Amino acid sequence: MKSFAHTSQINTANMIRKDIRALSSYHVADASGMIKLDAMENPFTLPPSLRTAWQAVVSEVDINRYPDSEMHGLRAQIAMRDRVIPEQVLLGNGSDEIIQMLLLATGSGTVMTPAPSFVMYEMVAKWLQRSFFTLPLGKNFALDAEQFLSACAREKVTLVFLACPNNPTGNMWEREALQTICHRFNGLIIIDEAYAPFASRTHTDLLAPNVMILRTFSKYGWAGLRLGYLLGSVSFIHELNKVRMPYNINSLTQASASFLLQHDDLFQMQARMICNERKRVSDALKELPGIHVFPSEANFLLLRVADASMVFEQLKRENILIKNMHGSDPALQQCLRITIGTEGENKQLLAAMRRIYHG
Repeated sequence: MKSFAHTSQINTANMIRKDIRALSSYHVADASGMIKLDAMENPFTLPPSLRTAWQAVVSEVDINRYPDSEMHGLRAQIAMRDRVIPEQVLLGNGSDEIIQMLLLATGSGTVMTPAPSFVMYEMVAKWLQRSFFTLPLGKNFALDAEQFLSACAREKVTLVFLACPNNPTGNMWEREALQTICHRFNGLIIIDEAYAPFASRTHTDLLAPNVMILRTFSKYGWAGLRLGYLLGSVSFIHELNKVRMPYNINSLTQASASFLLQHDDLFQMQARMICNERKRVSDALKELPGIHVFPSEANFLLLRVADASMVFEQLKRENILIKNMHGSDPALQQCLRITIGTEGENKQLLAAMRRIYHG
C-alpha cells in the first residue's frame, strides 16, 4: 500500500481560495419524518396511474449511453408551450446551473439584485469572483425603478437578476417598474419566473436582445428532476451554449420531463389548488394575534411574528419544518417563510399555530 506520510506537512486548506474558505456552504435542513414546508416544493406526488406510465417510460432509457446533448425534442416541447422557437431555449440543472452559465459567459461587470432575493445569485457570483451589489427593497418590498437604475449606473452594473414573484418575499413587483428597467437599462436583465405557475402574470412580452426569462420546473412538481430553462434571443442562447457542460441534462430527466409535459394539465390544476390553499392559509394566519402576512403570488407565504425563532422551534417540535428567515437580511427581521402544502398538511400547520398562539 502506498504511503502518504511524506505529505503530512501539507496544509490542504491553503489549496482552497481564501474567499471560498470564508463562505458557508448551502445548508439543507433534515426533514426526515416531518411535514416539509420549507423548500417551496409542490406537495403532490404523482397519481398512481401516471406513476406507472412514467416508470414504463424511464425503464426504456438506455443509461449505458450518453444523453442527447442538444435535447432537441425536449426543447421543442418547451418552446411550443412557451410560444417561442427551440433555438430560444437553453436547459440547465435547475435554474442554479443557468445562473452559473450566465455569470461565466458575461464578462466582469458588477452583478446586481434587489435585496432580499434568491440567495444563489450572490453565492454563484462570489464563487466566480464577480463584483456583486444589492439594493434594499422599499416599504412592503416594493421595487423603485428610478432608484434601481441610478444604482446600476453608479455601481457600473452589467447584469441584473429580478425574481418576480420574488423569493423570499413572495410579492410581484409593479409591471410599470419592470418595464421601465427593461426599457432603460443597457445591460443584461434576467427576469426569474421560478414561481410563474402561481402568479397573476408572466413577462415573456418583455423578451428582448438584452432581456431573458429564467424558469424552472422545480416548483411545478418536478423538483427531483432538477430541470430549469432560459428563454432568450437565438444569438444569445447560441453563445451561452458554449459554456454549457456537454450532456448536462441526464437521460432520465429528459425522458421524464418529455413525458410529464404531455400531462401539463395535471400540474396546472395542482398549481390552482396550491393558490386556493395559499389564500385559505393566509386568511387563517391573519386571524392570529401579532402576525403580519405579506401578500404572495408564489407557493409560499412570508409572515412577520414577534419571535420567529420561538415559533420555528415550536413547529419543529410538532414535526413541522418551515424556514426561519430571521437574521438572513435586515428587512426580514422576525420573519418566517411557509411553503403551501396539501390541505391536510396546511390544517396541521394551522392547528399547531393556533396552539402556539392560544395555548
